[in-house]
Amino acid sequence: MAGGKILSHLASGDFLTRERIRLWSLAIGAASLIALAYLGLTAHGLNDNNGRPLGSDFSNVYAAGTLVHEGRAAAPFDPALQHAREQAIFGKTTPFYGWHYPPFFLFVAQALAALPYIPALIVWQVTSFALYVFALARLIKTSPAPQLRGDPLWLLLAAAFPAVFINLVHGHNGFLTAALFAGALSMLPSRPAVAGILFGLSVYKPQFGVLIPFALIAGGYWRAVFAAAATVIAFALAVTAAYGMDVWTAFLASTEFTRHVVLEQGGAGWFKIQSMFSLVRMYGGPIELAYAAQGIIALVVVAAVVHAWSRTDRFAAKAALLCIGSFLATPYSLDYDMMILAPAILLLAADHRSGNSAPWRATAIALIWLVPFFARALGAIGLPVGAIAILAVFVLVARQERAGESASGPAPTFA
Repeated sequence: MAGGKILSHLASGDFLTRERIRLWSLAIGAASLIALAYLGLTAHGLNDNNGRPLGSDFSNVYAAGTLVHEGRAAAPFDPALQHAREQAIFGKTTPFYGWHYPPFFLFVAQALAALPYIPALIVWQVTSFALYVFALARLIKTSPAPQLRGDPLWLLLAAAFPAVFINLVHGHNGFLTAALFAGALSMLPSRPAVAGILFGLSVYKPQFGVLIPFALIAGGYWRAVFAAAATVIAFALAVTAAYGMDVWTAFLASTEFTRHVVLEQGGAGWFKIQSMFSLVRMYGGPIELAYAAQGIIALVVVAAVVHAWSRTDRFAAKAALLCIGSFLATPYSLDYDMMILAPAILLLAADHRSGNSAPWRATAIALIWLVPFFARALGAIGLPVGAIAILAVFVLVARQERAGESASGPAPTFA
């Protein structure tokens, strides 16, 4: 029967030939470049054809940096002051792009705001993307699949990953988050202290650091734990020395706005937020139910990650679970944050190529690679499949690792 054949192909992953993967990646990558070129060619000054700042969300970073240069480091945490500065730079019709980061990220904002806006945007995009590629290359060198190291296809897949386009359009920080996770995981087996420093630096995006201590402690990586803690403390002291205690008071006050307006009321748009919390709220569920659903997911993810990091010998699989779980555990994960899935895709591909080709694994890898391509569009029409697809992949991998399912099968050539 046709249905049985389709399921057989999906289970084995044999449809993921090298040529198909290469063509799909080239097509998506080319479409992304054309879209970016269109945005640039139709822009008017600092704004795109729709009146939004180029690299839309980067505008809040740049605006915050200009306030820091004026000695007003606490101002970005005040929505009224932040919006006024954005409108002063980009025009009176500029929508509000909130500053929702902890004070750590003010260092980056201040450095970038020393440049004019367009050069600052270019420097940010190019530098963070280069760090992303470098960190993935480092991760490949330590992967269990040596055949990946000389295969240029991984670079095409990394560059054409649909979340890359979303980050470039928004000028967001997904490249940096992915680079810190990939770099830390590549260093963890041999240089745990360096890995801990990189994990500690990821505190600039604190919602994605919830699982890190659980994984490191479960795996017995105490040097990494201490290095991460020391990095966060040193980072906090540096921020306080540079900007004063007021930035912490302002930040804590601003979290109420972020929680109420952006998260609970969906100010960013339910179709952008890819979490179980957002799914419940999108369909009209009460806030209490949304938090309960998200809490259950977080507990399941923590339990699975702790089990994997304390039991399994396959570093690639448990490290991938950490990356995917970090996205799932927080209620505040948007589609551009799916860049954190990039190291997981590479790690699962390496694990698969090394012989751990469990059923459905190849299809699962392809699915999370494609998720950013369709998550926002389907969410906009009331189909929040992004979080569901990522959760399904996490559950599949976690169950296979828990059951020790690594039966040999035809390894695809996508990575």
